[in-house]
Amino acid sequence: MTATLSNAPTVTVVGAGLAGCEAANILASMGVKVRLCEMKPLKMTPAHHSENFAELVCSNSLRAAAPENAISLLKEELRRLGSLIMEAADKAQVPAGGALAVDRNEFSSYITSKIRNNPLIEILDGEITKIPEEGIVIIATGPLTAGPLYEDIVRATGDGSMHFFDAAAPIVSADSIDMNKAFRASRYGKGGDDYINCPMTKEEYIAFRNELVTAERADVKDFDKEIVFEGCMPIETMASRGEDTMRFGPLKPVGLVDPKTGKEPYACLQLRQDDRESTMYNLVGFQTRLKFPEQKRVFGMIPGLENAEYMRYGVMHRNSYLNSPKCLTSHYSLREQPRVFFAGQITGVEGYIESTASGFLAGYYAGLMALGKEGMFEPTADTAIGSMALYVSDPSIKRFTPMNANHGIMSPIAGRFKGKTGKKDKNRAIADRALEEIAHMKEYLDSVCSGGNS
Repeated sequence: MTATLSNAPTVTVVGAGLAGCEAANILASMGVKVRLCEMKPLKMTPAHHSENFAELVCSNSLRAAAPENAISLLKEELRRLGSLIMEAADKAQVPAGGALAVDRNEFSSYITSKIRNNPLIEILDGEITKIPEEGIVIIATGPLTAGPLYEDIVRATGDGSMHFFDAAAPIVSADSIDMNKAFRASRYGKGGDDYINCPMTKEEYIAFRNELVTAERADVKDFDKEIVFEGCMPIETMASRGEDTMRFGPLKPVGLVDPKTGKEPYACLQLRQDDRESTMYNLVGFQTRLKFPEQKRVFGMIPGLENAEYMRYGVMHRNSYLNSPKCLTSHYSLREQPRVFFAGQITGVEGYIESTASGFLAGYYAGLMALGKEGMFEPTADTAIGSMALYVSDPSIKRFTPMNANHGIMSPIAGRFKGKTGKKDKNRAIADRALEEIAHMKEYLDSVCSGGNS
């Protein structure tokens, strides 16, 4: 890094979540000074509990780890590009079968320490109520953006903002789970005994569903009028869609064998380790807006959770996001104000890693702007990170909803892939193609970070 605090160009980043921290880190690595503005702990949102940066407010899972999976490809792209978030995730990893899950406190503490100890990053405490009027800025305030800043964003984007609702699953103490009824295993034996499983008979499942669909819900303003992202649907909403809907979702028993019966149960809840010490487990897929006493009562009908101690009840909160195809470029910058960038879930990318990726690219492009670089390397839809940026900025999309990384928005790959391994072979070919392009992007980025002009 050739720049110093005295002569470095400066970019303001608003919000120290996953996207904001990732943006700040890549900017600093490029020799750009960062003013990182964060309102915690002076002001907290309903979903936040920790004073640390990059707090995981919902699940502690960063999802699948299989190489042929699109989200795994995105994670590997970020690793190879030098992502701080992926560095922290790999260091804070906890057992989770075929997924990458982390000890959430260790994860956020690591990121907070790295950011606070970076000499090119200045932390400014306090709430930002409007988009800064001068200089290059990245708005990474997350899906809970509200108040005056939200209104200013709406003005800046020409009334381009919408919102939907998101939910977090409950967490219970490990020693309160009745292991005489539950058993340890991972689906299809992948990952050993990483999950605790609560099997249900047909009678138990039907009784549980009947109580779930009639249980008293917390009053979340305008919930019934809003869009709910399918990946974060409340369990009670899922239950109301049909008797077997949950059995094809979070309660699917496929790939799990109850050692007490030697058979797959009729339905099965999985609990995933939430901390390194294995003292807390979250109810996988059980996002909810039930009132707290109702959560304890209804979820207590699940075998093994009769006397569960809740470390955190499930909560529901509003998520705001932009109509990005209308107002953002593939650099995550405003079409009408190129100096203003956005990153994270507010752009309509959905998921921790997708938010991280948007933060990386917003920081990368903002850094190139600050350094006056032209002829920059721009990742294409051959990569997962590039395909997300191109998707959220595609003006042909008329009905925009939050999107996870997936192969469907990446460029098709030539060749015919047949047989039992055809799909895996195809996805591995997609990954090989993407990582080859990422290697070229890394070469360019290294040149920028070292002060080169190529």
